[in-house]
Amino acid sequence: MSTKAVRPRVKKEVNMTEGPLFGKIVLFALPLMLSGILQLLYNAADIVVVGRFAENGQTALAAVGSTGALTNLIVNLFIGLSVGTSVAVSHALGARNDEDVHKLVHTSILTSLIGGVIVSLIGILLSRPLLALMDTPETVINHSVLYMRIIFLGMPAQMLYNYGAAVLRAKGDTKRPLFILALTGLVNVALNLILVMGFHLDVAGVAIATITAQYLSALLSTYFLIRDRGACHLELKRLHIDRRSFLRILRIGIPAGIQGMAFSISNVLIQSSVNSFGETAMAGNTAGSNLDGFIYIALNALYHAALTFTGQNVGAKKWERLNRVLFNCAAIVLVLGLVMGFGIYLLGEPLLTIYAPGEPEVIEWGMIRLKYLATTYFLCGLMEVGCGMLRGIGQSFTSMIISLTGTCAMRVIWIFTIFALNHTMPTLYLSYPVTWIITCAVDFICYAIFKRKLIARINALDAVHAA
Repeated sequence: MSTKAVRPRVKKEVNMTEGPLFGKIVLFALPLMLSGILQLLYNAADIVVVGRFAENGQTALAAVGSTGALTNLIVNLFIGLSVGTSVAVSHALGARNDEDVHKLVHTSILTSLIGGVIVSLIGILLSRPLLALMDTPETVINHSVLYMRIIFLGMPAQMLYNYGAAVLRAKGDTKRPLFILALTGLVNVALNLILVMGFHLDVAGVAIATITAQYLSALLSTYFLIRDRGACHLELKRLHIDRRSFLRILRIGIPAGIQGMAFSISNVLIQSSVNSFGETAMAGNTAGSNLDGFIYIALNALYHAALTFTGQNVGAKKWERLNRVLFNCAAIVLVLGLVMGFGIYLLGEPLLTIYAPGEPEVIEWGMIRLKYLATTYFLCGLMEVGCGMLRGIGQSFTSMIISLTGTCAMRVIWIFTIFALNHTMPTLYLSYPVTWIITCAVDFICYAIFKRKLIARINALDAVHAA
């Protein structure tokens, strides 16, 4: 029998179910945004260090960049389950059900550890054959395999941090994840310089630096949950998988994970298409994608805001606040996406020079990516907000179906039809904004439909219980 407790809010939490929304959404999203940007800056440091200081910078740059889509393909199912954690914990917190929160936290943390070990083994064993299937050039593949295998040794830590951060976000605490990434990122950068410049480990050096920082992040996020004074308090001796809690996480998390894997499959195909243009194009695409990644990370913070604010207000049955959450998140995404996108494009050449000094062809390829993606990334942000709203009201399966058809399937069709007929990089990159527009429109329409159905169903159940 679950118990409901009225508890005081901890100072670090954001009260999502009462009062004005705009300031609270910004307060929630800004640390999350800074966390993601810091993380990407540290990833950029990996790329800059190998591009500038490795013995063969262009090859090392291509090797590190060519593994991202494939790594995401392997890990995204379990990363998706952390979305299930965030939504389920948000609902339980909104309903003030501390017993459910407690069970969800302990189930999530143990799930992350088990999932991390599984993903680690899969990645280490399959890295070479999968990279070969992607037509990774012979000059790059050995470096890519080495980088991937070391990175996958850090998967248990990455999973533990992601699930721990999902719990913290669900309760409105985005400041401590920011602190964790600020600290561990500095460790990552320092180790990059020491291992690449001092010990000449090149690709292996940046990978070792990355997983060292990941294990430190995992330890710190676990420490903060153990020290938590509220319902999210973690007791290591009580780690277990509660069947009901696990099923709640799976209900939201599996569709999110499948959606992430499908995105990764389409991105793997796109990376394979990029590979067909050669090592220089791969290096330019890597640098460009790292720059437009800053836009995505900033906008993705509003996805988490939409998901978490919606989840808590659904739990509290504050229906009138849901559309306000949508409007505020969409407005922030639109302004932020346009400013960042055109800003990065206009400053593209000097920024790309940081990654590949003295490589004009690499910079030219990178600018092509920025022209077609950076300037349209606000569309991706609007799509992510719609996806977050759907998952926040419990429609993770619907969100998955929309993304599978509107984004993933259409990109695959685009590659084998339009791109096949016009084999140019601009044609390839145009697949992104076209699919973002379609998916975004369907997300918003389905949100409106399912929100009405959810309110009617909950009100009907409340009427039955009252009678």
